[in-house]
Amino acid sequence: MSRELKQTRSLLTELKTRAEPDSQEMIIEGYFAVFNRQTELWPGAFEEIEPGAFDKTLGNDIRALINHDTMFVLGRNKSGTLELRVDSHGLWGRVKINPNDSDAVNLYERVKRGDVDQCSFGFNIVREEADWRDDGTVKWTIKEIDLHEVSVCTFPAYEDTGVQARKAEVTQHRERQMQQRKHQLKERLKRTWLLDN
Repeated sequence: MSRELKQTRSLLTELKTRAEPDSQEMIIEGYFAVFNRQTELWPGAFEEIEPGAFDKTLGNDIRALINHDTMFVLGRNKSGTLELRVDSHGLWGRVKINPNDSDAVNLYERVKRGDVDQCSFGFNIVREEADWRDDGTVKWTIKEIDLHEVSVCTFPAYEDTGVQARKAEVTQHRERQMQQRKHQLKERLKRTWLLDN
């Protein structure tokens, strides 16, 4: 898959809110990505994030957004309002909500009530492996990610461009297999013809 193609992936998760009594801070926190969880992109096509995939990217200038919309920035790691870390489970994040930002406070209240509880992240794939299985299915294991943003989402979904790129990769793989089979069949027929004549 092209490294230039920005991807988004979603996670059904349990985002939580909490208020810090001493500082009056409002916090949204939870996992934005989980390791070793196979996700089905479409029937027969799977993807999984390997532990360590985020290890080289947490120093990026990363934003926390609402629904991937760059107009609604909840936090930023460079300003200390977004904290991201990796543990054995996945990519965990905590966003400090700006009490003067009505969009952020409204989102905090929606997460608190459970109306919004899902998240997603935007990234580029730096390194991955594909496992083309004998049964016709495929599984991609993402080994290294270039992370741009994490989002709290109302309806998280895999972005169509990423899925379409994966489908194109499957089509190309199958075409290469077909060409290889045709070539092998031609060689077999040629050898048989030479033996018979």
